[in-house]
Amino acid sequence: MRFGPTPLAAAEGAILAHSLALPEGRLKKGRRLSATDLARLAEAGLSEVVTARLDPTDVHEDAAAARIAHALAPEPAVLGLTGSAPFTGRANLFADAAGVLCLDGAAVSRLNELDEAITLATLPPFARVVPRQMVATVKIIPYAAPATAVAEAERIALDGTLLEVRPFRERTVGLLLTRVAGQRDGLIEKGADAVRRRLTALGLGLVEQRVVAHDPEAISAAISQISGDVILLLSGSATSDRGDVGPAGLVAAGGHLVRFGMPVDPGNLLFLGELGDGAGPRPVLGLPGCVRSPKLNGADWVLERLAAGLSIGPEDVSAMGVGGLLKEIPSRPAPRAGPTETSARRPMVAGVMLAAGAARRMRGRDKLLEKIDGQPLLTRLAAEMRQSGLDQRLAVLRPEDQARAAALGASGLALVENARAAEGMGTSIATGLRALGSEVDAALILLGDMPEITAAAIDRLIAAFDPSEGREIVRAMTPSGRAGHPVLFGRRFFEGLIALDGDRGARAILEEHAGFITDVVLDGDAAITDLDTPEAWEAWRAARDDQDQLRNSATGAILNP
Repeated sequence: MRFGPTPLAAAEGAILAHSLALPEGRLKKGRRLSATDLARLAEAGLSEVVTARLDPTDVHEDAAAARIAHALAPEPAVLGLTGSAPFTGRANLFADAAGVLCLDGAAVSRLNELDEAITLATLPPFARVVPRQMVATVKIIPYAAPATAVAEAERIALDGTLLEVRPFRERTVGLLLTRVAGQRDGLIEKGADAVRRRLTALGLGLVEQRVVAHDPEAISAAISQISGDVILLLSGSATSDRGDVGPAGLVAAGGHLVRFGMPVDPGNLLFLGELGDGAGPRPVLGLPGCVRSPKLNGADWVLERLAAGLSIGPEDVSAMGVGGLLKEIPSRPAPRAGPTETSARRPMVAGVMLAAGAARRMRGRDKLLEKIDGQPLLTRLAAEMRQSGLDQRLAVLRPEDQARAAALGASGLALVENARAAEGMGTSIATGLRALGSEVDAALILLGDMPEITAAAIDRLIAAFDPSEGREIVRAMTPSGRAGHPVLFGRRFFEGLIALDGDRGARAILEEHAGFITDVVLDGDAAITDLDTPEAWEAWRAARDDQDQLRNSATGAILNP
């Protein structure tokens, strides 16, 4: 990659390295400079700009990030990971379910040592995660990475399982509590309640609870009889030695002690054992007294791994000492609450297709039902929405529009009627936004007459949305810089969108909040291609046929040189 000052005459197609303020607006860094951009720069009196120009051996930052992220999660359903589309050289990976993050730390280090352009950051090993939480991010630091390094990063990622979220499993628990002489019922119940809260947060089911005397014989009998895939023991008195009452009761029941004590504070006085032989011995966990408090302790780390179906040996407990000083970290969340609400997570994005227009300029034909490759435009666009990363999908229709409703009948989109559709687009936007749930973080407004919008384009818009970085409105644009559709709005703008009426679209909101807008370039004229007349449809189909013929000719030339 060549980086540095470039004369305007040689800068077309290069990547702008630093944002520039111009009289007519701002050109943001990372933009591929078009002839129109260069004319604006010349009018502003500039003769050169700092750019990045890719060599044939370079891979653009977005393509590189996407390739590496895909190699990290080639089977998302198996690995419990969902990847985002790339944006500004970043592709994120999110947890699909609550569980524990397993990773190969040595492989992560090898990948990060390949080239300074390529970085992979992850949560710590065995971090507890919740659905939609970000667990890793691939970031290409400059505007491109060497193709050889990208290929080697893919090889490392694919060579074994580098990242995986092990989901919490449906396991049952038997809880055994011991009573020492003179111990109050309230203290026993406090301990039991704290344990139950932990189990609920992990999705573990408590199937039996017993209270017995604090002596080896009573503990042995109870351990032998209690139900559950996992047995928990909370003693009325702390376990101070391998030969103490709790471990002794386990051994007397035919079990064996795997590890006494752990290098985590609080949580030192934990013991781990097993009951039974063969392929499926039941884990027995002697809980430290600090579990009566909701604060994080070493027992939580062990419980999380057991809930995820991970085996734990003495070496695993020993390794918990690195990062195991928890007592002086008040910012740690209570374990029953899981990760904090501010943890990076995949936003919940809904897609709202506007399909309530009258299509008056089509002279009797319905532009939304025009056929493309044998199917109505509405059906095609709905399929792209379904294949994208949208979490909710709905279409706003005119009242009793049976033809359009039929075209969307098997699409999976929720159909919402706008009783005021005849008044204009603003009422349809408002109707669609009102139909969204309170959990939605952003809404993608998609016009129903745009035949070139694809799932990949939608995903690129979603990937650019990041309120923490001020990217709260994401707008599609052409490579030449023309703004278009779709447009994605963060939740802070929902109130204004719901207030729209008549034929007023969201232009006023875009103008008022221009500082929140991030433009994402879509291929070709996808962002501005909407077909409103029969002539427009005929011209578009003819151009599409010409492109297909060119592609077929090129393929034939390659196959038959």
